[in-house]
Amino acid sequence: MKRLILISLAVVVIAALGIVFALTRDGQLVTPEGEGTVALDAGTFEAFPLPDYAATHITDDYKSYFIEVEPGIKVHMLEVGSGYPVFLMHGNPTSGFLYRRVAAELPTDRLRLIMPTLVGLGFSSKVPASQHTLDNHIRWINAALARLNLTELVYMGQDWGGAVGLGALARSPGLVEGAVILNTGFNAPTEAGSLSRAHDIAKTPLLGELVFEGLVSIFDRLRDAQGDPESIPADVADLYGRPVVESGNAKAPLAMMRMVPYSPDQPSSVQLREIERYVEGLDIPVEIVWGMNDPILGRALPRMTQNFPEAPVTETQAGHFLQEEVPVEIAAALLRVIDHVRSSAQE
Repeated sequence: MKRLILISLAVVVIAALGIVFALTRDGQLVTPEGEGTVALDAGTFEAFPLPDYAATHITDDYKSYFIEVEPGIKVHMLEVGSGYPVFLMHGNPTSGFLYRRVAAELPTDRLRLIMPTLVGLGFSSKVPASQHTLDNHIRWINAALARLNLTELVYMGQDWGGAVGLGALARSPGLVEGAVILNTGFNAPTEAGSLSRAHDIAKTPLLGELVFEGLVSIFDRLRDAQGDPESIPADVADLYGRPVVESGNAKAPLAMMRMVPYSPDQPSSVQLREIERYVEGLDIPVEIVWGMNDPILGRALPRMTQNFPEAPVTETQAGHFLQEEVPVEIAAALLRVIDHVRSSAQE
């Protein structure tokens, strides 16, 4: 009997260790493959035909293609329209599709809307969890922008798209001419603190894996961060989650939550301080559109207005993924900034 108990305990321990190993594994590089080519002014790129569940969310005039920024690491690009370039950067755990409703409110006959997807998310390459650093993401997106040979643009960013997008632009001085800032943060912490209870759980080794990779699908909970939970129905959650889950390496959402610095000496704080210095030197038209019902960043508006004290602010009742809730307000702010940029250029 005693031996049977010991054997049973050994089996339980081995099974537990196996689960721990599976949850905490670093993950593998997964490189997507396209089909055909897309011709742009900057050159020819690898086309990526969208699966039906994604293609139904956008119009047929969208271009879908890859830019390989490093061997095996491809950034999936969506773009629509022609004319003045607009760089639209999403955050965790969505994709470039997050801007599809904003794009529908914009004049694509005179605007070229460029929507990259962060590595690890959507249809971009998936990388080991250890490669998800702010420095890497900035470098990858900067490389993608560089391949497009842009000479001017207006920028919009939300969530990690704020720090990644501005970090990429900081490495390409003189490129950005105006900006619209959505719910995001790019200031390094000056003391230890907490962004949210979810981030506190995420940063805890093993507990983060158990919760966000074992017990909860982060994509099924996106609606909880909204002012109107119905703004992210099941098919939209699937649009963001399915490419990640089906890739065989779904490490990105948790890894990106762990990128959030909770003290001044965290790795991401180094890049955030660089971005702060870059923002201090910007002299461009800026507007801020904020979702006040965002449980993560809604209360961060005062800090953002300190970064851009002259920027007009549009407060909305949206949540974290405000592009899904208030695309009309976001598009209007973008058009005002672009009009300001273009009128200044003519003076």
